[in-house]
Amino acid sequence: MTRPLLLACALLCAFPVRPQADQPSAEERFRNLPPEKQEELRQRFRELQSLPPDQRAELRQNLERLEAMPPAERQQAEENYRRFQRMSPQERQQVLQRWEEFRKLPPEKRAELRQQLKRVMGADPSERKQVLENMRRWQQMSPEQREEMRQKFREMRRQRKLERRQERQERRQERRKGGG
Repeated sequence: MTRPLLLACALLCAFPVRPQADQPSAEERFRNLPPEKQEELRQRFRELQSLPPDQRAELRQNLERLEAMPPAERQQAEENYRRFQRMSPQERQQVLQRWEEFRKLPPEKRAELRQQLKRVMGADPSERKQVLENMRRWQQMSPEQREEMRQKFREMRRQRKLERRQERQERRQERRKGGG
């Protein structure tokens, strides 16, 4: 079962089952759908029922999380899903692959990446554009080029540490001279 199908089922199931006073019931909404849409939903329901219990439980948890979201967050999640659906199959596969890689990371690394993403998304547009451009270039590099860049970065970091250490020593010496 593909993750897009699970997401689709979650969003389809996200509509309230119990009708509110001014809303038609789920059954009425279903009966008002065109026959091809009804069949599509039946097929998705059969696929959902054929999932192993652990995957259905995961889907149920995702649905509960979606329903518990504040309206603005839920709207954003639904928009993200619609954007995902508009992607080409290759783009979707790439997103899903990255998502699986992310899920395999230790929780502290995932939290760190979320923080970095928040910083990037909160940056001013020109800085964000530069970061995204750097990420694009990084993805296009060969493993050897990436390792070379990592080495350069480590060397720059070591150099900055040395410079800061030297500056602190110079300030200490100046304080000693001035206080002595």
